Amino acid sequence: MTSLGAHEATSVLSGPVLADAPLRLHAGVIDYILVATYFVLVLGIGFIARRSVSSSLDFLLSGRSLPAWVTGLAFMSANLGATELLGQSANGAQYGIQAVHYYWIGAIPAMVFLGLFMMPFFYGSKVRSVPEFLRRRYNPATQRFQAVLFAVASVLLAGVNLYAMAIVVNALLGWPLWVAIIVAGVVVLIYTLIGGLSASIYNEVLQFFVIVAAMVPITLVGLHKAGGWSGVKAKLLGSHQGSLLHAFPAHELTGIHNSFWSVIGVVLGLGFVTSFGYWTTNFTEVQRAFSAKDMSAARRTPLIAAFPKTLIALVIIIPGIIAAVTVPGIEKLNAGGTSNVQYNDVVPLLMQQLLPNGFLGVALAGLLASFMAGMAANVSSLNTVFTYDLWQGWLRPGKPDKHYLNVGRWVTVIGTLIAIGTAFIAGNFGNIMDYIQTLFSFFNVPLFAVFILGLLWKRATGHAGWAGLASGTAGAIVIFILNETGVIPISSQGSSYLGGGVALVLAIVVGVIVSLFSKPKPDSQLVGLVRGLVDQDALADAQGAGTVGVAWYRNVWVLGIGALVLAAACYIFFMFV
Repeated sequence: MTSLGAHEATSVLSGPVLADAPLRLHAGVIDYILVATYFVLVLGIGFIARRSVSSSLDFLLSGRSLPAWVTGLAFMSANLGATELLGQSANGAQYGIQAVHYYWIGAIPAMVFLGLFMMPFFYGSKVRSVPEFLRRRYNPATQRFQAVLFAVASVLLAGVNLYAMAIVVNALLGWPLWVAIIVAGVVVLIYTLIGGLSASIYNEVLQFFVIVAAMVPITLVGLHKAGGWSGVKAKLLGSHQGSLLHAFPAHELTGIHNSFWSVIGVVLGLGFVTSFGYWTTNFTEVQRAFSAKDMSAARRTPLIAAFPKTLIALVIIIPGIIAAVTVPGIEKLNAGGTSNVQYNDVVPLLMQQLLPNGFLGVALAGLLASFMAGMAANVSSLNTVFTYDLWQGWLRPGKPDKHYLNVGRWVTVIGTLIAIGTAFIAGNFGNIMDYIQTLFSFFNVPLFAVFILGLLWKRATGHAGWAGLASGTAGAIVIFILNETGVIPISSQGSSYLGGGVALVLAIVVGVIVSLFSKPKPDSQLVGLVRGLVDQDALADAQGAGTVGVAWYRNVWVLGIGALVLAAACYIFFMFV
């Protein structure tokens, strides 16, 4: 690809941000006031939520008392962290329209599947975490192995959010990244430690609206100054970046040159393997549904979240595409050159140039909100899994509930400190989403494989659980190493799809083989945990949540099908617009 000349680029958006120079935002007094006001609100919610925390269940699962609209928005907002804003906008700049696959193929079908088919097993079994479900379905060894994997993944992903936040603070104040990482981590620690999961969830609802208020102006002003969507398209074509306008075959995204296999990589590698592995079993997300007040609210949680998740793609991916034709440093990267900026800088770059004082403060608050949502989700799910699955279930069983409440708070502190250390790992990746997708292939895909095997096949044994997890994780790590050493020369995200596929196959094959050579549990111990062996009370609750006597707009099938139709309509729109 050849990049636009400097004069052509600056004619679209003028100003120092368009130069290939270090990033720095120029906020005014009003911007700092708005950001400070937002922090006061966040901490205030934490103190208010503290009043309802009297037990470990209150602190770690909000006492299972929240309505569906709250848990639904929190479900989506927990995923809408700084990694999402910076990482997916980076994908928009690097891969164009191809990046929407992470939403419309890589999220919506899995979220619908979770609400319609898997949540009855999760919520109906009354477990407090995904690893606890694995203990009941398989054995304690599987629970503990998965809890350890999840703990590692949580602090790594929390570190990604910290690093993403540090980029913004560095741009705003010029602080060194290490100072920004520490300060940002302390802020989230305070309100999560004070109010537990309820504080995290209610703040995530607030953060959703703040993030939207931040990204919509960037998108609309950016489109206006670039000459509308037609202007963006013309400039992409003029700079030989026309492939960014086509969702398929997505060669750039997968790094696979064969069109057929590239599409297969997107549909199966991302749309099934990685997506279902993440959205259906990742406790960081599922925990929000666990905190719902009843089965109906739990099932509707991911389905309600699917609607804003579908539309939020437009105000995250499109700004990245705008940057691809207006920021020379990004153009250089797309042309295979070197630049002083990275794809991860797209949102701060556009914020600086497009937004006046006041709006800039709202946008900064939005990025702060996205960081806090993602980090708090990781930390709150980590303290739940560690407290219930490792400490209470393994290391220190039989203690008073007050003991586990205190452990949950200590883990919140320790997990945040570890995340501060892991934040520096993310700095080695120019595109944060490369790192995140790699972690998903390591940790989420093997879990999904083992979960589905145990859900659909009652012959799967306890030993098959931990053996499948171990082999799947090892397979994904091997693929990552082969890609990094050049043995398998595909893109980093294409490598995560392949690694996820290998992890899925290995986990299932090893699980089946081990099951055939070990003794299964009797049917009486699998009721409510395997399809076909249904707890009749849970089945009645699940059916009542979706069909009988329920208003149409609360019917889970209406919500699920509606979300799929909306995602398909978005694809059709971009095929012809």
